[in-house]
Amino acid sequence: MLPLFMIVLVDLIGFGLYVPLLPFYAEHYQATPFVVGLVMAIFSLFQFISAPFWGRASDKFGRRPILIIGMAGSVVSYLWLGFADTLWMVFAARAFNGLMAGNIAAAFAYIADVTTRETRAKGMGMIGAAFGLGFIAGPAIGGILAGSDPANADFQSPAFVAAALSATALILTIVILKESLSQEIRDKIAQSDRPSRMEQLRSYFAQPSTARIIGLIFLATFVFAGLESTFAMWSRRQFGWGPEQNGYLFAFIGLVSAIIQGGLVGRMAKKLGEKNLIIQGAIALAIGVFLIPFSDNLTILIIAMLIAGYGFSIITPSLNSLMSLQASESEQGSAMGVARSASTLARIAGPAWAGLLFSAFGMDWPYFGGAIVMVVVIILAWNNKKHVQDSTD
Repeated sequence: MLPLFMIVLVDLIGFGLYVPLLPFYAEHYQATPFVVGLVMAIFSLFQFISAPFWGRASDKFGRRPILIIGMAGSVVSYLWLGFADTLWMVFAARAFNGLMAGNIAAAFAYIADVTTRETRAKGMGMIGAAFGLGFIAGPAIGGILAGSDPANADFQSPAFVAAALSATALILTIVILKESLSQEIRDKIAQSDRPSRMEQLRSYFAQPSTARIIGLIFLATFVFAGLESTFAMWSRRQFGWGPEQNGYLFAFIGLVSAIIQGGLVGRMAKKLGEKNLIIQGAIALAIGVFLIPFSDNLTILIIAMLIAGYGFSIITPSLNSLMSLQASESEQGSAMGVARSASTLARIAGPAWAGLLFSAFGMDWPYFGGAIVMVVVIILAWNNKKHVQDSTD
């Protein structure tokens, strides 16, 4: 698992570079908060379209080729973003990046290949830790490169650095990563009568256990994506922050996320079970997003973001682990592709919804709305305890 961790980490540092920058980049071209939400969502729209395809392709051809293709696509998209000089080019570069983003679903499927039921949550947590670490170094580097003044930010240099990092991850994948899916399983998949993508999606939704998990993945990600997409605009209006200050805060939250997902989730899941962690994470995320509008100083803001970050950091790997446990050995890639589709669909709807609330009702309403949604998640997660098995059952 270590080689994959290193590769995903390098790639996600590049991805994380632009988290604190995109809202400022869009506003640089006079985008409204709603349009900013669409800029954030366009990547996920095209990822949603392509994720089930990449998941099935990784079942058929192996995880390694899909990882290589996805990282090559990232290199091209970041170069495109670096040369963008209009808002439509920013949209186009982000859309292409999403279309080629099969590497994340393949990484989750890779972990499912090399772990047992008992160690699944720990393995998912390791990939989650790579996300966390990527969002430590990435936003900090991106913020420093762009600068603290939103009116005179450097948007090109972070894009070229991100392209270099993805190119490094691509080389590492080619040189050091071994295939995790055996030829025997691939042959078995090839000989089987595989359903179409829509039939596959319908089959997961037709099963109450997986349909509930998919719904929870969507709602939790919907709320957190709304937070991510509007926070830079909120902090600019509340505290006068630019990319650099946002980068430091996102880096701090990424550090907390890496510690939780890399060191704690596996042990917590083994002791408490995924179902209980999902409820705990939903409660924390609800409290955290609700507190953000009341953050009139840095101390309260850090507390609110820590609580929200903790909640999302334990609910995400727990839901992915639970989804994986419902699938057979030969369907891990498809299951992770469907789960990833749910989260990417949420990253389409969440930023657009949050941006609309920001524009229509004011800068605090994306967080009040998110807290209400998380109350629904808590209720659904509680009911879900009775109907699915986790690693402690």
